[in-house]
Amino acid sequence: MATPDVAAAPAVPATVPAGSPSADRARYDRATAHLDGPVAVVDLAAFDANAADLVRRAAGKPVRVASKSVRCRALLERVLAMDGFAGVMSFTLAESLWLARSGLRDILLAYPSADRAGFAELTADPGPAAAVTVLLDDPAQLDLIDAARAGDAEVRVCLELDTALHLLGGRIRVGARRSPLRTPEDLAAFAELVQLRPGFRVVGLMAYEGHVAGVGDRVPGRPVRSRLIRLMQSAARAELAERRAAAVRRLRQVAELEFVNGGGTGSVESTAAEPAVTEVAAGSGLYQPRLFDNYRSFHGRPAALFGQPVVRRPGVGVVTVLGGGYPASGAAGPDRSPVPWLPPGLRYDPMEGAGEVQTPLLGAAADDLLIGDRVWFRHAKAGELCERFAELHLIEGDRVVRTAPTYRGERKTFL
Repeated sequence: MATPDVAAAPAVPATVPAGSPSADRARYDRATAHLDGPVAVVDLAAFDANAADLVRRAAGKPVRVASKSVRCRALLERVLAMDGFAGVMSFTLAESLWLARSGLRDILLAYPSADRAGFAELTADPGPAAAVTVLLDDPAQLDLIDAARAGDAEVRVCLELDTALHLLGGRIRVGARRSPLRTPEDLAAFAELVQLRPGFRVVGLMAYEGHVAGVGDRVPGRPVRSRLIRLMQSAARAELAERRAAAVRRLRQVAELEFVNGGGTGSVESTAAEPAVTEVAAGSGLYQPRLFDNYRSFHGRPAALFGQPVVRRPGVGVVTVLGGGYPASGAAGPDRSPVPWLPPGLRYDPMEGAGEVQTPLLGAAADDLLIGDRVWFRHAKAGELCERFAELHLIEGDRVVRTAPTYRGERKTFL
């Protein structure tokens, strides 16, 4: 049963001391003792401390929270009530419209959409149209929106700059394959096309440097690889800062830009330091999933975890928990699996890994676990945990103070 709502936190202290692993495990076990597993929780002290650290790292520039990394409206509202955060970066048009209907008023849809029904709704109502900015990078997207139009509401448009680092004359590409718009002239030409189309207006520029923001530069046990990553990222930051500044100067000759968005959790400091950038995006750092442990520049506190019950004790040094095979998206590999976190010292059986219905765990810590005890895991990525659970139990101290639906739990309302 859900417990009563608690007020969102408008501000947080600069630091919140972390407990020891054994103390944290005891708190989580006590808080959820009345719940059957599997169970997903968010430690609000850790969540708030991570939020405060993102604000500190942004050095005065507003942080736009990436909803795909949170996927829980209650926690989005909590972080947006904190000083230093402004606006949401959404990932589907249906989600954007749902958030706009919920009362949010600064929503940047950061990925192109082919949702014709969504565009019909957007163009039919000036309210959502004023709250949502959509990302475009191709003339065909304009045609799709116009074909879906159900009204004359103006569509706010953000363009995306490709941030990939090109080496050896373009023969080597480092970075995600996103926008076809790479040069300042590419952007200006497309912006002029958008501005000439009735019912559209360019208001922003986005450039996500995933090869810096999403790639850790301190890989455990891999010093040479870590050094190469740092060299690549240094070159990428320098090249992009120059190209992004030129792109903004050129775009401002064509359109009145309200914002220039860049970065992610792993690049907050460097992106915020660019004069051309007016805001930074971040979301994963609020939960601090395992893929974000490998950065030298910041150290977050694990805030989102899921607990699986022990259901078997096959032998000495082995326990089996229920399920837990929740791989993250991206190139398949061991780093995409959740990691057993509490109690410390557990590891997967390399012949089985994280299983669909059962997961054997090895280690001396297994001998202290009884049937029904919980093992707490961290997901590899942030918001994807919420695709496995319909609700998050929000913990303060050693009690659940609120049970909030995830996007999966509210899916029928917007997808």
